[in-house]
Amino acid sequence: MQSASSRNYSETRNNLTEVYGSFTFNDKVMKKRLSKSAYDSLKKTISDGKTLDLRIADEVAKEMSKWAIELGATHYTHWFQPMTGSTAEKHDAFIEPSGNETAFFKFTGSQLVMGEPDASSFPSGGIRETHEARGYTAWDPSSPAFIRDLGDTKTLCIPTSFYSYTGESLDKKTPLLRSVDALSTQAVRLLKIAGRKKVKRVNSIVGPEQEYFLIDREFYLQRPDLIATGRTLFGAEPSRGQQLDDHYFGSIKTRVLSFMNELDFELYKLGVPAKTRHNEVSPAQYELAIVHSTSSKASDHNLLTMELMEEIAERHDMVCLLHEKPFARVNGNGKHNNWSMADDLGHNLLDPGKTPEDNKFFLLSLTSVIRAVDRYNDLLRASVAKPGNDHRLGANEAPPAIMSIFLGDQLNAVVESLTTGKKIPGAKDDGTIHIGLTQLPPLAKDNTDRNRTSPFAFTGNKFEFRAVGSSQSLTTPNTVINTIVCESLDYLSTEIEKAVAKGAKVNDAIQKTIVKTLKAHKRIIFNGDNYSDAWHKEAKKRGLTNLKNSVEAIPVFTQANVLKLFDTYSVLSPRESEARSNVHYDLYAKKIQIEAKLTSEMASTLIIPSCLKFQNQVAETINTTKAAIGNKAKQSVQQDILVDVVNKIASLKSATIALDNEINKANKIESESKLAVACSKKVIPAMNKVRDIADALELIVDDELWPLPKYREMLFIH
Repeated sequence: MQSASSRNYSETRNNLTEVYGSFTFNDKVMKKRLSKSAYDSLKKTISDGKTLDLRIADEVAKEMSKWAIELGATHYTHWFQPMTGSTAEKHDAFIEPSGNETAFFKFTGSQLVMGEPDASSFPSGGIRETHEARGYTAWDPSSPAFIRDLGDTKTLCIPTSFYSYTGESLDKKTPLLRSVDALSTQAVRLLKIAGRKKVKRVNSIVGPEQEYFLIDREFYLQRPDLIATGRTLFGAEPSRGQQLDDHYFGSIKTRVLSFMNELDFELYKLGVPAKTRHNEVSPAQYELAIVHSTSSKASDHNLLTMELMEEIAERHDMVCLLHEKPFARVNGNGKHNNWSMADDLGHNLLDPGKTPEDNKFFLLSLTSVIRAVDRYNDLLRASVAKPGNDHRLGANEAPPAIMSIFLGDQLNAVVESLTTGKKIPGAKDDGTIHIGLTQLPPLAKDNTDRNRTSPFAFTGNKFEFRAVGSSQSLTTPNTVINTIVCESLDYLSTEIEKAVAKGAKVNDAIQKTIVKTLKAHKRIIFNGDNYSDAWHKEAKKRGLTNLKNSVEAIPVFTQANVLKLFDTYSVLSPRESEARSNVHYDLYAKKIQIEAKLTSEMASTLIIPSCLKFQNQVAETINTTKAAIGNKAKQSVQQDILVDVVNKIASLKSATIALDNEINKANKIESESKLAVACSKKVIPAMNKVRDIADALELIVDDELWPLPKYREMLFIH
């Protein structure tokens, strides 16, 4: 069935430039509706990070609400990002009753700037007790307000920060905004030292690539595990999975393409620059890439994208799966975080230019990133810690949990030349690819190859952080990247300033500081196969951390050096950092407990009963055959099947009892961190044992009796 939005898209696809951003209170709308003074003031807040002038709030609120109401909005909401990792909203009507039983529209500056949702039921990590309910939202002008169009309902959404009565951040957005300011301060300082005197602001720039699965809704509704956890807790490997490599970049099926068209259209309305779409590696897996914007705006855009993916898939009788590993034994979902820095003069600080070895601004920026990732590789790993991501990091679909940097031959040669004082082959080439076909001209190539095994790879003018989980908000990874690079920029500036104070020339001081820093931190650079055993051994020799799962990674947030890092640059206070660690532990344990309880329930109420029916059928067949022809025919095969099924059912029941015991033991643990450890070391192995036996039974039991849709159906029937 074609949805209304699909029809709308068909009617307006030739006017997409007019549609683009039509549901956002963007620069074009503000310039048209606001007075010049209000517009100029708000623009300075957005572009330069200036403090919001509250005197313009009433005018902005009046024009924003008029614009929204004209487009059909009846309510507004402060749209925020609690530590659940998703979004939250409380809708208030624009309409206000008057004393004579009439009503009027009202939306004031104070309502725009500040809201008061209940904070008691959101994760706080100990910052707020349940009985301490007061929390506040504060307007974030750096991300434009937008209208969410759901069916016949339109709501004005105002991006906000969320904080407690005592002033601590209760969300993921606030630390990101703080980290952007800190990064800008230190980057501007370094750029001015290096000679770029007119720069006023530096932003971190992010372009996310979002992977996802689409399956038929009918299959989804028959899978309690997908409904409750987002992943299949049971499922045998299909005879055909992704081994033929025929799905990646293959022709997009008509039904999926219809979904993609509608998704793009709805994103365009919201000013989300959706650009690239294609089939991914696994069957039924796809990817959407979005053009770069500021890290704050990109984080908002990505959350909107995920919400729209789920909503629009439902309109097409499909379900969008964003879990990192919806299906075992085929590739899972990631989210590539393409990160760079840009100043307000239009320079990408990670653009090497034609001669990177002579580009001091690029070399300073590159050195800051190399030092940051080396000093805080454990924190970078912790920034992507979540139970879903544990299924994919280190598999042949995602980078390992060891954080390293890939530079490519050209930049690696530059680094080696700087740190050794010798000219290293590979620093320059002609920049073209010659493929031996006379009818094709030479093709331009990037200054680096791609390394899909690297967690932090340089890809031309940005770094691609490939370890981010698909269901994860971009806020935490980018907060961490911004902050650790900020600290390195601060270090470089300080070292150069010290040298200049002692009489060195600025460029000489820059050169010596870059060389000294690269020598100290180039251990983090690795251009080879990150999957190889040799690299794991080498990384250990180099002293790089290998935090293989979330429970090993979460404690990094409360290390003394990390607490000091965030506090020094006013990104997170020690109390806020510790709270986030508590939230990570709590969410990890709760998600594993949900999966474990459901694994036991499905094994006991779905899988074992179905297997018993098959067991009875085989036994009846043996008895019927024996009654009909006696011992004249051999029934060893049937008997072997029966014995195998009986034994596996017994093993499955024993494994389920063992799982229940581990769940009960874990439930008695009060410490959040100890509970998470127990879930990781005891509950998950017990779950895996149940699954292994059940999956083996799936390959034996009569297909008509098996109670769950199989991988071969969900992945290949569109």
